[in-house]
Amino acid sequence: MKKIQVNINSVISTVPENEIHALESAAAKPALEKLKSGTGEGNDFLGWLDLPARTPEHHLDEIIAVANDLRNSCDYVVSVGIGGSYLGAKAVIEALADSFDAYAPVKPGSPKVLFAGQNIGEDYLYELQEFLKDKKFGIIVISKSGTTTEPAIAFRLLKEQLESQVGKEEAGKRIVAITDAKRGALRQLATEEGYKTFVIDDNVGGRFSVLTPVGLLPIAVAGYDIKKLVKGALDMQHECLNSGDDNICELYASTRNALYRAGKKTEILVNYNPKLHFFGEWWKQLYGESEGKDHKGIFPAAVDFSTDLHSMGQWIQDGERTIFETVISVEKSAHEKAIPSDAANLDGLNYIAGKRVDEVNKMAELGTRIAHVDGGVPNIRITIPELTEEYLGQLIYFFELSCGISGYILDVNPFNQPGVEAYKSNMFALLEKPGYEEATKAIQAKL
Repeated sequence: MKKIQVNINSVISTVPENEIHALESAAAKPALEKLKSGTGEGNDFLGWLDLPARTPEHHLDEIIAVANDLRNSCDYVVSVGIGGSYLGAKAVIEALADSFDAYAPVKPGSPKVLFAGQNIGEDYLYELQEFLKDKKFGIIVISKSGTTTEPAIAFRLLKEQLESQVGKEEAGKRIVAITDAKRGALRQLATEEGYKTFVIDDNVGGRFSVLTPVGLLPIAVAGYDIKKLVKGALDMQHECLNSGDDNICELYASTRNALYRAGKKTEILVNYNPKLHFFGEWWKQLYGESEGKDHKGIFPAAVDFSTDLHSMGQWIQDGERTIFETVISVEKSAHEKAIPSDAANLDGLNYIAGKRVDEVNKMAELGTRIAHVDGGVPNIRITIPELTEEYLGQLIYFFELSCGISGYILDVNPFNQPGVEAYKSNMFALLEKPGYEEATKAIQAKL
C-alpha cells in the first residue's frame, strides 16, 4: 500500500536543507526518543502514541455493534462535544462523505450524524431542536467531566427533548456516553440511567482522541470503516515511531521549526479538495493548543483553495513575509468528470475541453505553489494518494506524532492547555457560578 509523502524542495530556498537535517538530528530525533521513553513534559498524556497498536479487534467490534444499534434505531444521531471531542469525527466524516449528503433523504439504517455542543449558539440549538421534532434521533455525548459548559447545555436540552418524544426508557437506549471511567457528572448520570458507555482514557487528551471511541463511534455511525482508519494509523505508527533518515514526521517537525526560527511565524494548511475543510479545523486545534505556550509557537491557519485564492490569495502572495504553507495534495479523485466542448465557446474554455476537472485543479495547485514560492512563501507539500479511511488514518497519526515532536523541539509541553481555562473562569464569574463569588466581585470591578 502507498503511503503519504512529504516534500520540502520548495523550502530550501528559504532554509538550506543541511540546516533542516541538522535540526532533525539535533532536536527532532531526541524529541521522538523523549516521546517514546516518556521522559518529557506531559508524559502522562502519551496514551495516543501507541494507541493504534493497542486497539484490539474486539474493541473495534464493540464500537461497531453500538454504532449499528444507533444506525438501526435512528435517522439522526447528534454527537455532542467540543474541541477534540467533535473535530476529529467531523473531519473524517466530511472527508469521506458525499458533498451533498446533508440534502439527501435519510435511508433506513443510514442515519445522518449531526453535531451539537461545539458552540453556545441559541439560534443553532433552537433550530436543531426544531429540526429534530418528530424525528427518530439518538445522542452520543462526549465529555470527560460532564460539566463542560457548551456540551452540557446541548445535552441537557437534547436529553429532555428525546425523553419527551420517546419516553425515558427508550431514550436511555438511544443515548451513548463517552466519558471518564469512574469520575464526573456524566459518568454518574450514565450509571444511574443505564446508558451504554465508552471510556475516555486519562492518558489521551481531547485533541489526540480521534482514534478512540470519541472519534470512532460517530465515524462508525456515519457508515465508515473504522478498522481501516485504525489500520492506516497503525501503518504510520510502524513507519515513523522509530527514528530514521527517512522519518517523515521528524522531517516535517524539523522543517516547520526551521522556518519558524527563520521568521516564518504562521503556518497555513492548504487543501485543494473541499472535503478537507474540517481536517484543517482539526489540525488547527491540534497544533494551536499543543504549541501556543510561553508566548511562542507557530500560528496555525487554514485555507481552502482554489476558493480562498479569491479572498486570501492576495495577502498570501503579497502580504507580510512571515508565513509558510503546508499543502495537502490528494493524488486521486474518487470520480471522473471531463469538461465538455462548446460550439460558441463564449467562456473561452475550449482549450481545456476534454480535460478532467481534477487536471485543471492540479494545474491550479502547481501554478499557485510556484507563484507563492516565487513570492517568498515557502511550501511544504504532503501528498496523500486518495481520500480513504486508511489514508486518513495515516494522515491523522502523522500529524499527531509530528506535533509531539515539534512541541518538544519548541521546548513547550505539547499536552497541556493552561490558556484555555482563562475564558472559562471569567465566564463562570460573570454568570455568578457558585464558588466564584470573589472572582465575580473582581471581574465586575473591571467592567
